[in-house]
Amino acid sequence: MLTKEKLLDAVHHLQDPEFQLTLTELQLIRDIVIKEGLVSATVLLSNEDEGYRSDLQDQITNAFREAGAEEVHLRYRAMTEFDRNEAERKLQEKNTSAEVPTAPVRNLLDPEQGVHFIAIASGKGGVGKSTVTVNLAVALARLGKKVALIDADIYGFSVPDMMGIEERPQLIQNRIIPIERFGVKVISMGFFVEENTPVIWRGPMLGKMLRNFFSEVDWGDVEYVLLDLPPGTGDVALDVHQMIPQSKEIIVTTPHATAAFVAARAGAMAIHTNHEMLGIVENMSYYQCGHCGEKDYIFGRGGGGKLAEELHTDLLAQIPLGAPDNHIAEADYSPSVYKADSETGKIYLDLASQVLNKLS
Repeated sequence: MLTKEKLLDAVHHLQDPEFQLTLTELQLIRDIVIKEGLVSATVLLSNEDEGYRSDLQDQITNAFREAGAEEVHLRYRAMTEFDRNEAERKLQEKNTSAEVPTAPVRNLLDPEQGVHFIAIASGKGGVGKSTVTVNLAVALARLGKKVALIDADIYGFSVPDMMGIEERPQLIQNRIIPIERFGVKVISMGFFVEENTPVIWRGPMLGKMLRNFFSEVDWGDVEYVLLDLPPGTGDVALDVHQMIPQSKEIIVTTPHATAAFVAARAGAMAIHTNHEMLGIVENMSYYQCGHCGEKDYIFGRGGGGKLAEELHTDLLAQIPLGAPDNHIAEADYSPSVYKADSETGKIYLDLASQVLNKLS
């Protein structure tokens, strides 16, 4: 009986000229359908040279027929950027598989390592939690600290885009090397899905992915790890609280009374799981006119202060509504990171100083 496995075994000797791995290792033959002796498949091309394509057509067709196919129909398409990244990863894995094993990756979760974990949470989406996380991480790095950022908002990952990160982590000696940007080491679910594909996973799978971020990423020497949690009190937030009992927490809200009311649930979860509250950050506190300097409290006032009072903690910062004055042509362009000398950038530096004082 003709099977997909027999067909792939028949072409296991065919090698891709660019990556020097076999077509089966790279999974470049896909969508195989077998029907009454007719075999159809999609072939991904790393090289769109017409001569290479013609040779490949003959080789695959002949191999499939020798395996028992009566008729062969092949479709072709070029490898996407994601396909190429996966191919490079597999090539690196093969090149490093024969090397001498290295020491295990540093276990950041071990309390004896002395790493400070700061979980950034919110009761609901849309309050700018990820913006606060990114800019606090960058501010800590600007103060000379060794900082890592884990984008644990696995369904709504946005950190790579916010920081202007376009490359993906490399795999070196079976270790994932995080991307470093603005002095911050970053890992995100966004690095491991194709473009903007939705993540349709259940809670246990998400929890396993988070654990991989700690066990398989070579973080090196870091002092502070920030975690951008998903909004609310779902599975991922609970997993983080259980995995890192020593983590501290910052709650992000807006001044609106309803947002602060919902944010109180995230704070109550932290308290219930015995996590120390570092304080509250009130985002979108006001809009400041660029011409006259007058402040307009368009989302109301007092929500952050009231939440801090309810949770018996401090209101650490009030961040104005706005966006960084960054230009796409700049070498270090990012859509969401404020410059250190901007007014909002100075607020984040003050926030970072407060956090350091509390942790010390």
